[in-house]
Amino acid sequence: MSGSSDGPEDKQEWRHKDIPRFVVGCEEDEEDDDMDQVEIDMKSDNSREEDMEEDDDSLRGQIVVGICSMMKKSKSKPMTQILERLCKFEYIDVVIFSEEVILEEPVEKWPHCDCLISFHSRGFPLDKAVEYAKLRNPLLINDLNMQYFIQDRREVYRILKEEFIELPRYAVLNRDHPEECNLVEGEDHVEVNGEVFPKPFVEKPVCAEDHNVYIYYPTSAGGGSQRLFRKIGSRSSVYSPESSVRQTGSYIYEEFMPTDGTDVKVYTVGPDYAHAEARKSPALDGKVERDSEGKEIRYPVMLTAFEKLVARKVCLAFKQTVCGFDLLRANGHSFVCDVNGFSFVKSSMKYYDDCAKILGNMIMRELAPKYSIPWSIPIEDEDIPIVPTTSGTMMELRCVIAIIRHGDRTPKQKMKMEVRHHLFFELFDKYGGYKTGKLKLKKPKQLQEVLDIARQLLVELGQHTDCEIEEKKSKLEQLKTVLEMYGHFSGINRKVQLTYMRKGKPKTSSEEEDCKKDGPSLLLILKWGGELTPAGRVQAEELGRAFRCMYPGGQGDFAGFPGCGLLRLHSTYRHDLKIYASDEGRVQMTAAAFAKGLLALEGELTPILVQMVKSANMNGLLDSDSDSLTDCQQKVKARLHEIMQKDQEFMQEDYHKLAPTGSPSLVNSMNIIENPVKTCDKVYTLIQSLTSQIRKRLEDPKSADLQLYHSETLELMLQRWSKLERDFRMKNGRYDISKIPDIYDCIKYDSQHNASLSLEDTMELFRLSRALADIVIPQEYGISKAEKLDIAQAYCVPLMKKIQLDLKRTHEDEAVNKLHPQYSRGVMSPGRHVRTRLYFTSESHVHSLLNMFRYGGLLNEENDQQWKQAMEYLSAVNELNYMTQIVIMLYEDNNKDLTSDERFHVEFHFSPGVKGCDDEENVPLGFGFRPASSEVCEDNEDKKTNQGSLECLSEDQTDRALLVSDPINIQRKSPVIRNRKTGSMEVLSETTPNHSSKGGTSQRFLQSCSRQSPEIKPTGGLGFEGCSMVPSIYPLETLHNSLSLRQVEEFLSRVCESSSEAHVKTMKALSGLFDSQSQSSLYSMHHPLSTSGSEASLRPPSQTVCHGSVPSSTVSSAGPSSPPSPNTETSGQNFGVSG
Repeated sequence: MSGSSDGPEDKQEWRHKDIPRFVVGCEEDEEDDDMDQVEIDMKSDNSREEDMEEDDDSLRGQIVVGICSMMKKSKSKPMTQILERLCKFEYIDVVIFSEEVILEEPVEKWPHCDCLISFHSRGFPLDKAVEYAKLRNPLLINDLNMQYFIQDRREVYRILKEEFIELPRYAVLNRDHPEECNLVEGEDHVEVNGEVFPKPFVEKPVCAEDHNVYIYYPTSAGGGSQRLFRKIGSRSSVYSPESSVRQTGSYIYEEFMPTDGTDVKVYTVGPDYAHAEARKSPALDGKVERDSEGKEIRYPVMLTAFEKLVARKVCLAFKQTVCGFDLLRANGHSFVCDVNGFSFVKSSMKYYDDCAKILGNMIMRELAPKYSIPWSIPIEDEDIPIVPTTSGTMMELRCVIAIIRHGDRTPKQKMKMEVRHHLFFELFDKYGGYKTGKLKLKKPKQLQEVLDIARQLLVELGQHTDCEIEEKKSKLEQLKTVLEMYGHFSGINRKVQLTYMRKGKPKTSSEEEDCKKDGPSLLLILKWGGELTPAGRVQAEELGRAFRCMYPGGQGDFAGFPGCGLLRLHSTYRHDLKIYASDEGRVQMTAAAFAKGLLALEGELTPILVQMVKSANMNGLLDSDSDSLTDCQQKVKARLHEIMQKDQEFMQEDYHKLAPTGSPSLVNSMNIIENPVKTCDKVYTLIQSLTSQIRKRLEDPKSADLQLYHSETLELMLQRWSKLERDFRMKNGRYDISKIPDIYDCIKYDSQHNASLSLEDTMELFRLSRALADIVIPQEYGISKAEKLDIAQAYCVPLMKKIQLDLKRTHEDEAVNKLHPQYSRGVMSPGRHVRTRLYFTSESHVHSLLNMFRYGGLLNEENDQQWKQAMEYLSAVNELNYMTQIVIMLYEDNNKDLTSDERFHVEFHFSPGVKGCDDEENVPLGFGFRPASSEVCEDNEDKKTNQGSLECLSEDQTDRALLVSDPINIQRKSPVIRNRKTGSMEVLSETTPNHSSKGGTSQRFLQSCSRQSPEIKPTGGLGFEGCSMVPSIYPLETLHNSLSLRQVEEFLSRVCESSSEAHVKTMKALSGLFDSQSQSSLYSMHHPLSTSGSEASLRPPSQTVCHGSVPSSTVSSAGPSSPPSPNTETSGQNFGVSG
C-alpha cells in the first residue's frame, strides 16, 4: 500500500489518495483506538514488508519520516491530523516509533527513517534520540541538542538575550551555586544578586518542566500570591495569602508584565510561518475558559510585523522548526517569556493544512534530489488575503467612556493633630517631605514607624508626666488605636498625611489645642475607614456584569456564555480596554470588582487589581488633594457657613444666595430645613440620643458579643458617633457645618447596614441630615454657575483633556492587534475595534465633571429641547450616590463622508447611582436609555420597522450580521417622554430571559446590584456580611443622543483651555499619560495595560433589547433629538486614526 500500482501519473507533491501511507513501527495489537477513530490505516512492520515485496519498485523512491516521541504525543489528535495530511504527499511515508521500542530497545533496532521528527516530553529518553540521530543522520525537523537547553529556563533566557529578543527584566537565583546566590527579601520587594524587583514580580523554577510559577502581589493590593500550575480540570492557578518567596530550589525572578489579562501563544512552522492565539491569562483568576466540547477557548490573532520577526528569531535561535512560545503584550511592547519547543495548535483545520503543507514541502526540498524524486517548488501564493468586512449602513459603536464613582463604603473618619516632636520631623525628612512640604504615608513599613513613635511617646508620657512632649495624650492614644486596628497594615484602609507649617497651625476648630505654640510644626492627619464594603463589591461586580449589555451581542444569557458580545470582543483583541482608578483603596477595589463582573472573572480581587487596573494619580487626573482648597472653594465654604449659621427661617434672599440656579433639589431641601440652626439643634439632639442608646446596649450583657456589619463592634460604632457629637457643636455653641457630610455618611451607613439594632429616631436623623447634606455637599463645589465652573476646572481639567483624547483616538491604527480574518468564522467584523475607557474616582470628580457639562455651554437650552429636559432632570437629582455613572458613547456611520458631522455620533448618559433608603417616592423622572423618536413610536404602533429604532432589532442573536439596505434615519426631533411605568424594571438577574415588545419607546439601562434583595427598605432587616442589603442602582438616563463629535470636541477644548493654570497642569499630566515610554501602571514601571469595559443595560420586561441582534460592534443609532444649537453646529472634522 506504500506505492500506487499504476504509477505516479501526477507529479504533484500534495496528492489526495484514498488511503494514506501511515506506518507504525510496532506490533498490530498495540494500535491505538484514537487512530481508528480518525480512519487512519496504521500498518505493522509485517504488512509494510508484504507491500514492499508486492511493489518494490514503487517504494524505492519513498521518503520515510520517523515520528519519535512518547505515544501520548505521537497519537494526539493534532499530530494525527497533521500526519494524515503529510501522508498525502505522494513520495512521503510516515513511521511512528512505538513507545516500547523507544524506551526498551537499543537505537540500532529502531526503525530506519530519512527524516526525523522527535521531541522531548516527560519520560522521553532524549539521550537515546540524540544517539539515534548520530547513528542514522536523518534530516532533523527539530534539533535535538537544543532541546536540552529548552528544558532549562536559564538557558532559554540566555539564548533570547543573545538574540536581542525582548524579555522581561530578570535575575537568576542559583541555589546550586551558593556563591551566585544572594537573596534579600523585603516586605514589598525582593533583591536577587543586587537586582531589586518590587512587587508584583514573578518567580519561575529554572526547570521548564516545573510549571509551579508564582506571582507575588504588593501589600497595597492585598498581598499574597497567585500560584500557577499545569492545568487540572478547569483550574490553572489559585490565589494564596502567602507572600514570602520559596526558600529552597533555584528560580528566575522577573518583572511582572502588565498585560490586559490575556496571553498570546505563538506556534511556528519554520521561520516564515507563525500562528498566534490569545487566551485568558492563567494568572488572572485561575479559571480555564472552555467551550461546549471542553476545549480551552482561544482566539487566533494577527501578529504585528515586529512579532513575526520575533517568531522567526525564536525558530532559528533554538533550531526548532515546529516551536511554540509565549508572548506578553504590554506597554506597547511584545516580550517573550517562555519557549516550549515542539508544540501544535490544539484545534484548527487551517493550521493543520498549513503545517502539513510546509513540512511536506520542506522535506521534499531537502531530500527529493537525494532520491531522484521529481519535485519542484510549488508556485503558490501562500499569503492569506485579508478581506475587509462591512457592517452595512448601521452605525457602529466605536468608543465607550465612563466615569464611575466608587461603591458602598464604611464611613470615612479623620483625626487631626499638631505634632512638634523631633521624631515626627525626622520621619518627615526621611521620606522627602521637605521637597513639597507634604508627605503621604500608606506603606505598611511607614505606618509601622508612625505607630512606633506614638507608642514611644505614650510610654514616655506615662513615665514622666512633666516631660516636654507637647502631643496631646488623647490624640496619641487614638493614633495608636487606629493604627493597631485589624492586626496588620494595608495601605488600602489607613493613611497618615504630614504637612509642614512654618509658624505652627492656627486654631480653627474644637479639635485643636487651646494654647497656640510658636515655631514650626507638622499637621498630622490620620485617615481611616472608607473601605469598600462587601455590598460595594457586589454593586461594582453586578454593574460590570450588566455593563456588557451596552455592547452589541451582549444580551441573552450574557453572564454565562463567554463567546458573546463584549466577552467575545475582548477575547479576540477587538476590545481596546483600559481601566483607570485613583489611588484610594475603595476606588481601586471598585474598579477591580467591576472588571471581575465585566469580563466574567473569578476568585480574589487582588490579581485582577494588579493586572487590570491602572493608577491615574498623575497631577489630578482622578485624584485631588482634598486638604488644599482653591481660593474660590475657601470663599464658597465661608459663605455656606455664614448662611447656615443664621438662627431664623430661610428668607427669599437666602434662596437667591444659596440656590441661585433654582435647582429643585436644593429648594426642596431648604423647605425641609426652614431654620438651619434649629435643624442643627435637632440633629445634635438626635446624635446625643443615638450615642446614649448605644451606651445602653453596651451595658447589656446580651449585646456584649454583638457583631455589626463588616465586623464592626458596638464600641467602634460608639467611637465614631461620639466623635461626631463632640465635633459638630463647637465650644462657642456654633455648629461646624463641615461635619454635616460625615453625619449623613454615618447615618446612611447605619440605616442600611445596621438597621437590626432598631435604634430610635434613626430615620428622622437620616431625613434631616440628608436635607442638610443635599445643600452643603453640592454647594461646596460652587454656589453660582461661575463658581461651579471655576472649582470644577481645578478638579477635572486633566480628566476632560483625557476624555477629549479618547474620543479623537477613535480609529485603530494598523499596528493594533487584530483578529486573524482566516480564523474569524462567526465573527462578522473581525477588523472592527471598540475602545473602552473606564475612570473610577470619588465624589469630588463626579460633581465637578457633571458641573462642567451642565454649566460649561455644551448646548444652549433655549435652542435644544432635549438638553433643556436633561438639565431639568439633573436639577431634580439631589445626590450623586455610590456608583454614579457618566457615560459617553461614540458611534460611527461608515457610509457618511469623513468630513460630515453625521459621520460620528455622540451620546451622553447618566445615572445617579445606588438608591437611597427613601428614594422610591421622590425618584426624578428621566427619559430612558437611548429613547426613540415619536415617528418610531408611530411606526411601532403600526407594526412597521424603522431602521433608526432600537425595537426593530430581533432578539437573542449574538454577533450576527444585520443587513440593512437604507442608511439610518437620524431624526431631529425631541424624544417622546415615556410613561412612568415604561422601563420600571428594577432588577436584572442572571437568568432573566429577554423580553420584547413592539410598542416600547425607550430602553432602560438597569444596573442591578442585588442578587438577593434588590432594594433597601427603611425599616428593613439585618445588614450582615454578604449581599442581603445591597441596594439597586438607578438606570442610565440619556441626557442627549444626537451630538456631533465636533460639538463635543469644541466644547472640551473651550472649557479646558479657558484656564491657563489648569491647562499647564493638564499638559503635565498628559505628558506622563501618553508618552509611550513613560505610561505608568498601578504596580509597574511600564505603561498602563489594556482592560476595561462599560456599563449595564436595564430594560423593562415589556421591551426589546436591541444589542443582541447587532453584528460585532455595530448598533443602530437611537436617532431623534432636537436640532443642535446654531452656534455649535459647524462643518465636520476628520480626525486621524490612532490606537
